[in-house]
Amino acid sequence: MNLLAQVNLNPNPDELPGGNVLSSLTDGLAGFALVFCLIGLVVGAGMWALGSNSSNYNQTLVGKRAVVISAVAALLIGGAAAIINFAFDAGRTI
Repeated sequence: MNLLAQVNLNPNPDELPGGNVLSSLTDGLAGFALVFCLIGLVVGAGMWALGSNSSNYNQTLVGKRAVVISAVAALLIGGAAAIINFAFDAGRTI
């Protein structure tokens, strides 16, 4: 049991070759994902508006769903680092 108390973990991407490249790649992917969220939000809002004006319930529902999903996805992308850091910090206290 004493061996477990001696183990330590300090994640640092700079310790591995290519760690900075991986961080830059992650930032770029998050940027692309946010652009796709914006496109989904605009298209969904347009479908929602057209469906409401034409009394097309199905198109209105699909548009609303696209707006909500795009907004939630952008929220998760924006908070991804905070969510991961929270989970990691919570795990360190175990």
